[in-house]
Amino acid sequence: MAEIMEAEAPHNTFDTILVLDFGSQTSHLILRRLRSLKVYAEMLPCTIKLADLPFKPKGIVLSGGPSSVYDQGAPHVDPAVFELGVPILGICYGCQELAWIINSENVARGQVREYGHADVIIHNTGDNHVSRLFAGLGETMHAYMSHFDKIVKLPEGFVVVASTKNSEYAAIAHQTKPIYGVQFHPELEHTPRGSEILRNFSVDICGAQAGWVMKDFIQKEIIRIRRLVGDRAQVLGAVSGGVDSTVAAKLMKEAIGDRFHAILVDNGVMRLNECEQVKETLERHLGINLTVVDGADLFLGRLKGVTEPEKKRKIIGGTFIDLFEKEALRIERDAKDTPNAGPIEWFLQGTLYPDVIESVSYRGPSATIKTHHNVGGLPDTLKLKLIEPLREMFKDEVRKFGEELGIHRDLVMRHPFPGPGIAIRILGEVTPERVAIARAADHIFISEIKAAGVYDEMSQAYVAISQDRAVGVQGDARVYGYIAILRAVKTLDFMSAEPYEFDFGLLKRISTRIVNEVEGIARVTYDITSKPPGTIEME
Repeated sequence: MAEIMEAEAPHNTFDTILVLDFGSQTSHLILRRLRSLKVYAEMLPCTIKLADLPFKPKGIVLSGGPSSVYDQGAPHVDPAVFELGVPILGICYGCQELAWIINSENVARGQVREYGHADVIIHNTGDNHVSRLFAGLGETMHAYMSHFDKIVKLPEGFVVVASTKNSEYAAIAHQTKPIYGVQFHPELEHTPRGSEILRNFSVDICGAQAGWVMKDFIQKEIIRIRRLVGDRAQVLGAVSGGVDSTVAAKLMKEAIGDRFHAILVDNGVMRLNECEQVKETLERHLGINLTVVDGADLFLGRLKGVTEPEKKRKIIGGTFIDLFEKEALRIERDAKDTPNAGPIEWFLQGTLYPDVIESVSYRGPSATIKTHHNVGGLPDTLKLKLIEPLREMFKDEVRKFGEELGIHRDLVMRHPFPGPGIAIRILGEVTPERVAIARAADHIFISEIKAAGVYDEMSQAYVAISQDRAVGVQGDARVYGYIAILRAVKTLDFMSAEPYEFDFGLLKRISTRIVNEVEGIARVTYDITSKPPGTIEME
């Protein structure tokens, strides 16, 4: 099975640019920019050995990073990269890596920090080879710089192709080999023509075909799933009504029909009327084989008295598995004498590429920010193999994928909802009373932003409930109620996010409705924390 999965992995089907990550916070944006050009790209840590690489990329990008190339212990690329015979583009730290490998004296600490906007002067060398990276960009361009170290000596065999006021070697190119380096960040929106540079590199220099199209990928993925699962095995998958699980479930339905069993576990911390809506959508509109398991009392009973966020997640995850295992046994038993008879061998999981990136980044496995994350696996007691059809996709790609599968746009554009549900939006203990308060407030918030026509302008929005209380006045009486925290963000890939800039009149209307209509809330605040340093969810 592993051989099938690898043989039909996207990097063996689509021309692929490999991004080697040196720990930059913007490495994932290189992937996003390339994929927006319809060029498939994957990321691996910079320390990977080329001998372990299961495919040959069309080109390699060396990302930026927080280290100094000359420091002891700084990360360096496998020298075999330069023997692979494919074009290479170094960005920021990656550019300095190209120079340092040739001669360690080529890179040193600069005299002036260069952060933010810079005017790049493009040198017309008259040599078509060295000028290919900047083809069509004219004589100057705006770019975003973020460095203190700099190239102080031109590496042997290279020429200067661009400079700035502070960086004499803002871009370099090898005289004969397809190796290029830029000190600035073409992946950032602050470099307006950065996509043109990445297109010049990936398409024109590397020769990659711009073939990363969702419609083509769907057919390839359906064929892969059928080969992987076989003719008799059954697949289980948890659904929540969110876009990831819905798209994954619809894909499995297309691939293997009723041998896919979707399970919705009502954990008692879903949104208002969530289970009814999911049942309506998946069963009636998408024809998916769905079972709803009522576990609300069990979940809330186990959460009683628990206030620590990580413990809440573990309880919810463990309880989910307990119920899921029982349901798996029942489904397999009930299917015994039917046309769908066969062993349950697979578990569908909606892993997305940002989850994968977090696990392969040069920084290594992240500190435990949260559990119940998609990358990982199943408990040893559940003897199922994982199938992750969305593993190579970012969220916006999943939405396009869903539309190609015929899923209604309203559902495809729905904001994400975490596996642990409202429990991680209730700070402190989760009680039936506080769940009811959070549900009612969240329903008003989402209803108002939809009525205002701004729901699709934000990527995620919800109401959290603080464990603190505050004094308010309602009528002639003083009340002592919880504080509702509004959270709304904009993001492309959920790896970084900015707060949504509300019209103040809309915020006031939302606040007034929540305080007036939701018993138990005395005040409303709006969280304007970006990610980083904050996270999108509260816990």
